[in-house]
Amino acid sequence: MSLSNQSLTALALQKFRRNFWGVFSFVFIAVLVFISIFGYFLAPDTTQYANWGDLAIRSKEPGFKVTLLQVPLENQPESHWYDYFTGHPETVMQKPINSYKIANDSLYFDEYSEDKSIVISDKIPLSAFGKAVDNKTIEKEFISQKKFLLGTDNQGRDLLSRLIIGSRVSIAIGFVAVLISLVVGIFFGALAGYYGGKIDAMVMWLINVIWSIPTLLLVIAITLALGKGFWQVFVAVGLTMWVEVARVVRGQVMGIKEMQYVTAARALGYTNSRIIFHHILPNSMAPVIVISAANFASAILVESGLSFLGLGAQLPVPSWGAMIKDNYNYIILGKPYLAIIPGVAMLLLVLAFMMIGNALRDALDVKT
Repeated sequence: MSLSNQSLTALALQKFRRNFWGVFSFVFIAVLVFISIFGYFLAPDTTQYANWGDLAIRSKEPGFKVTLLQVPLENQPESHWYDYFTGHPETVMQKPINSYKIANDSLYFDEYSEDKSIVISDKIPLSAFGKAVDNKTIEKEFISQKKFLLGTDNQGRDLLSRLIIGSRVSIAIGFVAVLISLVVGIFFGALAGYYGGKIDAMVMWLINVIWSIPTLLLVIAITLALGKGFWQVFVAVGLTMWVEVARVVRGQVMGIKEMQYVTAARALGYTNSRIIFHHILPNSMAPVIVISAANFASAILVESGLSFLGLGAQLPVPSWGAMIKDNYNYIILGKPYLAIIPGVAMLLLVLAFMMIGNALRDALDVKT
């Protein structure tokens, strides 16, 4: 039995490796997961949720450059090791400027304005930068040129940083929602398929009721019941996706429980729970793995729809769906990339999961 399982697993892996698009999609998702985990090491804006912005530089084109004046805050927040994964608290006040000069123990600057005819001047005493600082130190440490590779959004925030940190929501919703759907779906599907009778009728009635309600409407209802928030969305999406898993598991269990090795296990006096979890479910996971890949993609799309409606991850947490919502007006205002870039990122992630699902279906097909 063990040798047979190993050989079947090896054959499935071999078939999967021969599928170019399946392997390419797997690598793409692995890279995206790495980027999302270590996003604050890669994002230009390392503040929490990449939320720093200035309205003076909002909706700027990709490659936009500006001079930033950084003034240390009086009350410096404590830094922790986990800031590298959750974002660093703001330690400086950043101000876009057009020009500056240092004179009379003060730094004089003109705030950034695209219209050069509008000049707003201000000054900051040199003591605000710390004790015993000279002109060269100020120019080297507190004045810098910043480039926004993908431009800025409608709040003046770095679009690339928001895109990187926002990938966490889309990937996390896939993993958590699919995990919830697997736990609930496998439990109810195994009960219905193994015991049959009234239990099967009750579970199927529940599945049919939930399936008859439009997915997005059900998610909205659960979200409103649980409240708006990050984890509430995960739970809401997961609780609407278990019915497909339950139906697949039920059908698999109903066929496998009639096999001879299950009959032998009953004759040996094994408990029902041991038969289900050690003999039936391990042999019915192939279609469940395939449907889980499709559920990943569905969860990402549902979350983006909720974020677009304002029911998903709440500000200041970035998400691709919320980025599309915030910038979709610019599609007709001459800057469509503000909404298209997160949309393309979402499209590629969903397509990658669908490709993996197709590759797994081919690799686990017993007929081939």
